[in-house]
Amino acid sequence: MLTLYVSLFLLLLLACLGLNIFGLPGNWLLVGLLVLWDVLQPEPHFGFGFYALVVGVGLAGEAAELFAQLFGGRRYGATGKGNLGGFLGAFAGALLGAPFFLGLGALFGAVAGAFVGCYVFERAHGRTDPEARRAAMGAMYGKVFGITAKVACGVVMWTAAARQLWPA
Repeated sequence: MLTLYVSLFLLLLLACLGLNIFGLPGNWLLVGLLVLWDVLQPEPHFGFGFYALVVGVGLAGEAAELFAQLFGGRRYGATGKGNLGGFLGAFAGALLGAPFFLGLGALFGAVAGAFVGCYVFERAHGRTDPEARRAAMGAMYGKVFGITAKVACGVVMWTAAARQLWPA
């Protein structure tokens, strides 16, 4: 019976990974569910090392998402103001796109928003159209890479949880 519970719980944790695609904090929900499992189950108790691993990987995923967009924009010539526009645009795009395509619009909205936000801020601060477009492409590429890296960190967290939970 424990195997059934663990299997269902691992499926729930896998669904948490999908939330990252919608711009929601899926990795942190995964950590919260692991803590809840640990509190409710008499055995096994996860150790400090396990929690340090999943929290560390979760933080690495957040940092990767943040810095990928920043460095993507910089690599393609974005200024600090353009990067700020890219971040604000990605946030606004995710919110505006969330109701569409069964929630997948948040992903498309965040990526398009990073482009539009960076482009608008670059143009507003005197950059030419080709310069602003190139910088906006960098912000968009960085956003895509950042989301990918965050999901990959979530997969590492899920794998660590599966190894701890699955009966040997």
